[in-house]
Amino acid sequence: MRTINTTLLAATILAMSTLAGCGNESEKAATQAAENGNSVYGPAPAEINYGVAKVYPHDTNAFTEGFLVHKGQLFESTGSPSDLPQTRSLVGIVDMNTGNIDTKVELDRDKYFGEGIVILNDKLYQLTYLAKTGFVYDLNTFEKLEEFTFPSKEGWGMTTDSTHLIMSDGTSRLTYLHPETFEKVREVGVYDNNGPVKNLNELEYINGYIYANVYTTNTIVKIDPKSGQIVGKLYLTALAQDAANKNPNALELNGIAWDAEKDKIYVTGKMWPNIYEIQFKH
Repeated sequence: MRTINTTLLAATILAMSTLAGCGNESEKAATQAAENGNSVYGPAPAEINYGVAKVYPHDTNAFTEGFLVHKGQLFESTGSPSDLPQTRSLVGIVDMNTGNIDTKVELDRDKYFGEGIVILNDKLYQLTYLAKTGFVYDLNTFEKLEEFTFPSKEGWGMTTDSTHLIMSDGTSRLTYLHPETFEKVREVGVYDNNGPVKNLNELEYINGYIYANVYTTNTIVKIDPKSGQIVGKLYLTALAQDAANKNPNALELNGIAWDAEKDKIYVTGKMWPNIYEIQFKH
C-alpha cells in the first residue's frame, strides 16, 4: 500500500498543465482533490459503527477460513497450519449452542490447506491455499462432484453475487469466476483513499456490497463491487481483544456471515472462543 503526497502531486500536475497549456480531466480531478485535502483515490472510507447483539460459542481449534449462512445453517471451513497440529482442513455445519462443527468434508492436511467456501445453485465450492485446486460438492450429500483449477496463485476467500463465484487471493484483487467453467469473467482492484488494499481474505456479499476481512488485521472493509472502492470499514479490535482475553491462542479476525432471511450478521476469527452476532447499518 502506498500513500500519495497530495500537496506535491497537486503542484506537479498544476505545473505540467501550465506548460502544456491545457490539462485533461483526470489531471483536473487530481488537482481539485489535492486542494481539498483528499486523496486522488477518493475520500477516506467511513467508519461503520456496530453493536453486539448476542455471543455464541466457537470451536477454539477452528482455524476459520470460510464462514456463511445458508437456509438458517451456519457453515464453516477451516485450514490446518503445519505448526498447529490440532487444526484440520474441513467443512461443516456449526452447532450454535455448542460451537462444535458437524464435519461434512475433510481434506488430507498433508496435501491441502482448506480455504474459503461458497454455496451457489445447490453446490458447495471450496478453495485450497497453494494447490491452485478447488472442489465442488453436492450440497445435500456432500459428495465430491469435481475438482477445478483457479487462475490465481493462491486461494483465500469466496462469496457470490448469485451469478458468479468471487474469490480473493491475498492480493488487492477480487476475481469473478464462471461457476461451471471456472473461467475468469472479470477482475476488480480494491482500494481506499491510500491506494490498493491487499491481503483481502474471507468474503461476504451483503445487499450489493462485498465485505472482506483483511488478513493480519481485525478490520472488515465494505467494497463497491463495480469500482473496487472501499466505502466503509468495520474496526473489530474490541472483539479480537475479548477473544484473546478468553483464549490466548486466538488469532486475527477472519469470518463474516450474513443470514439474509433473518438479516443477522455473524463474525468470528481463527481459534476464537466465540461467534459474535453484530448489528450495523447495511
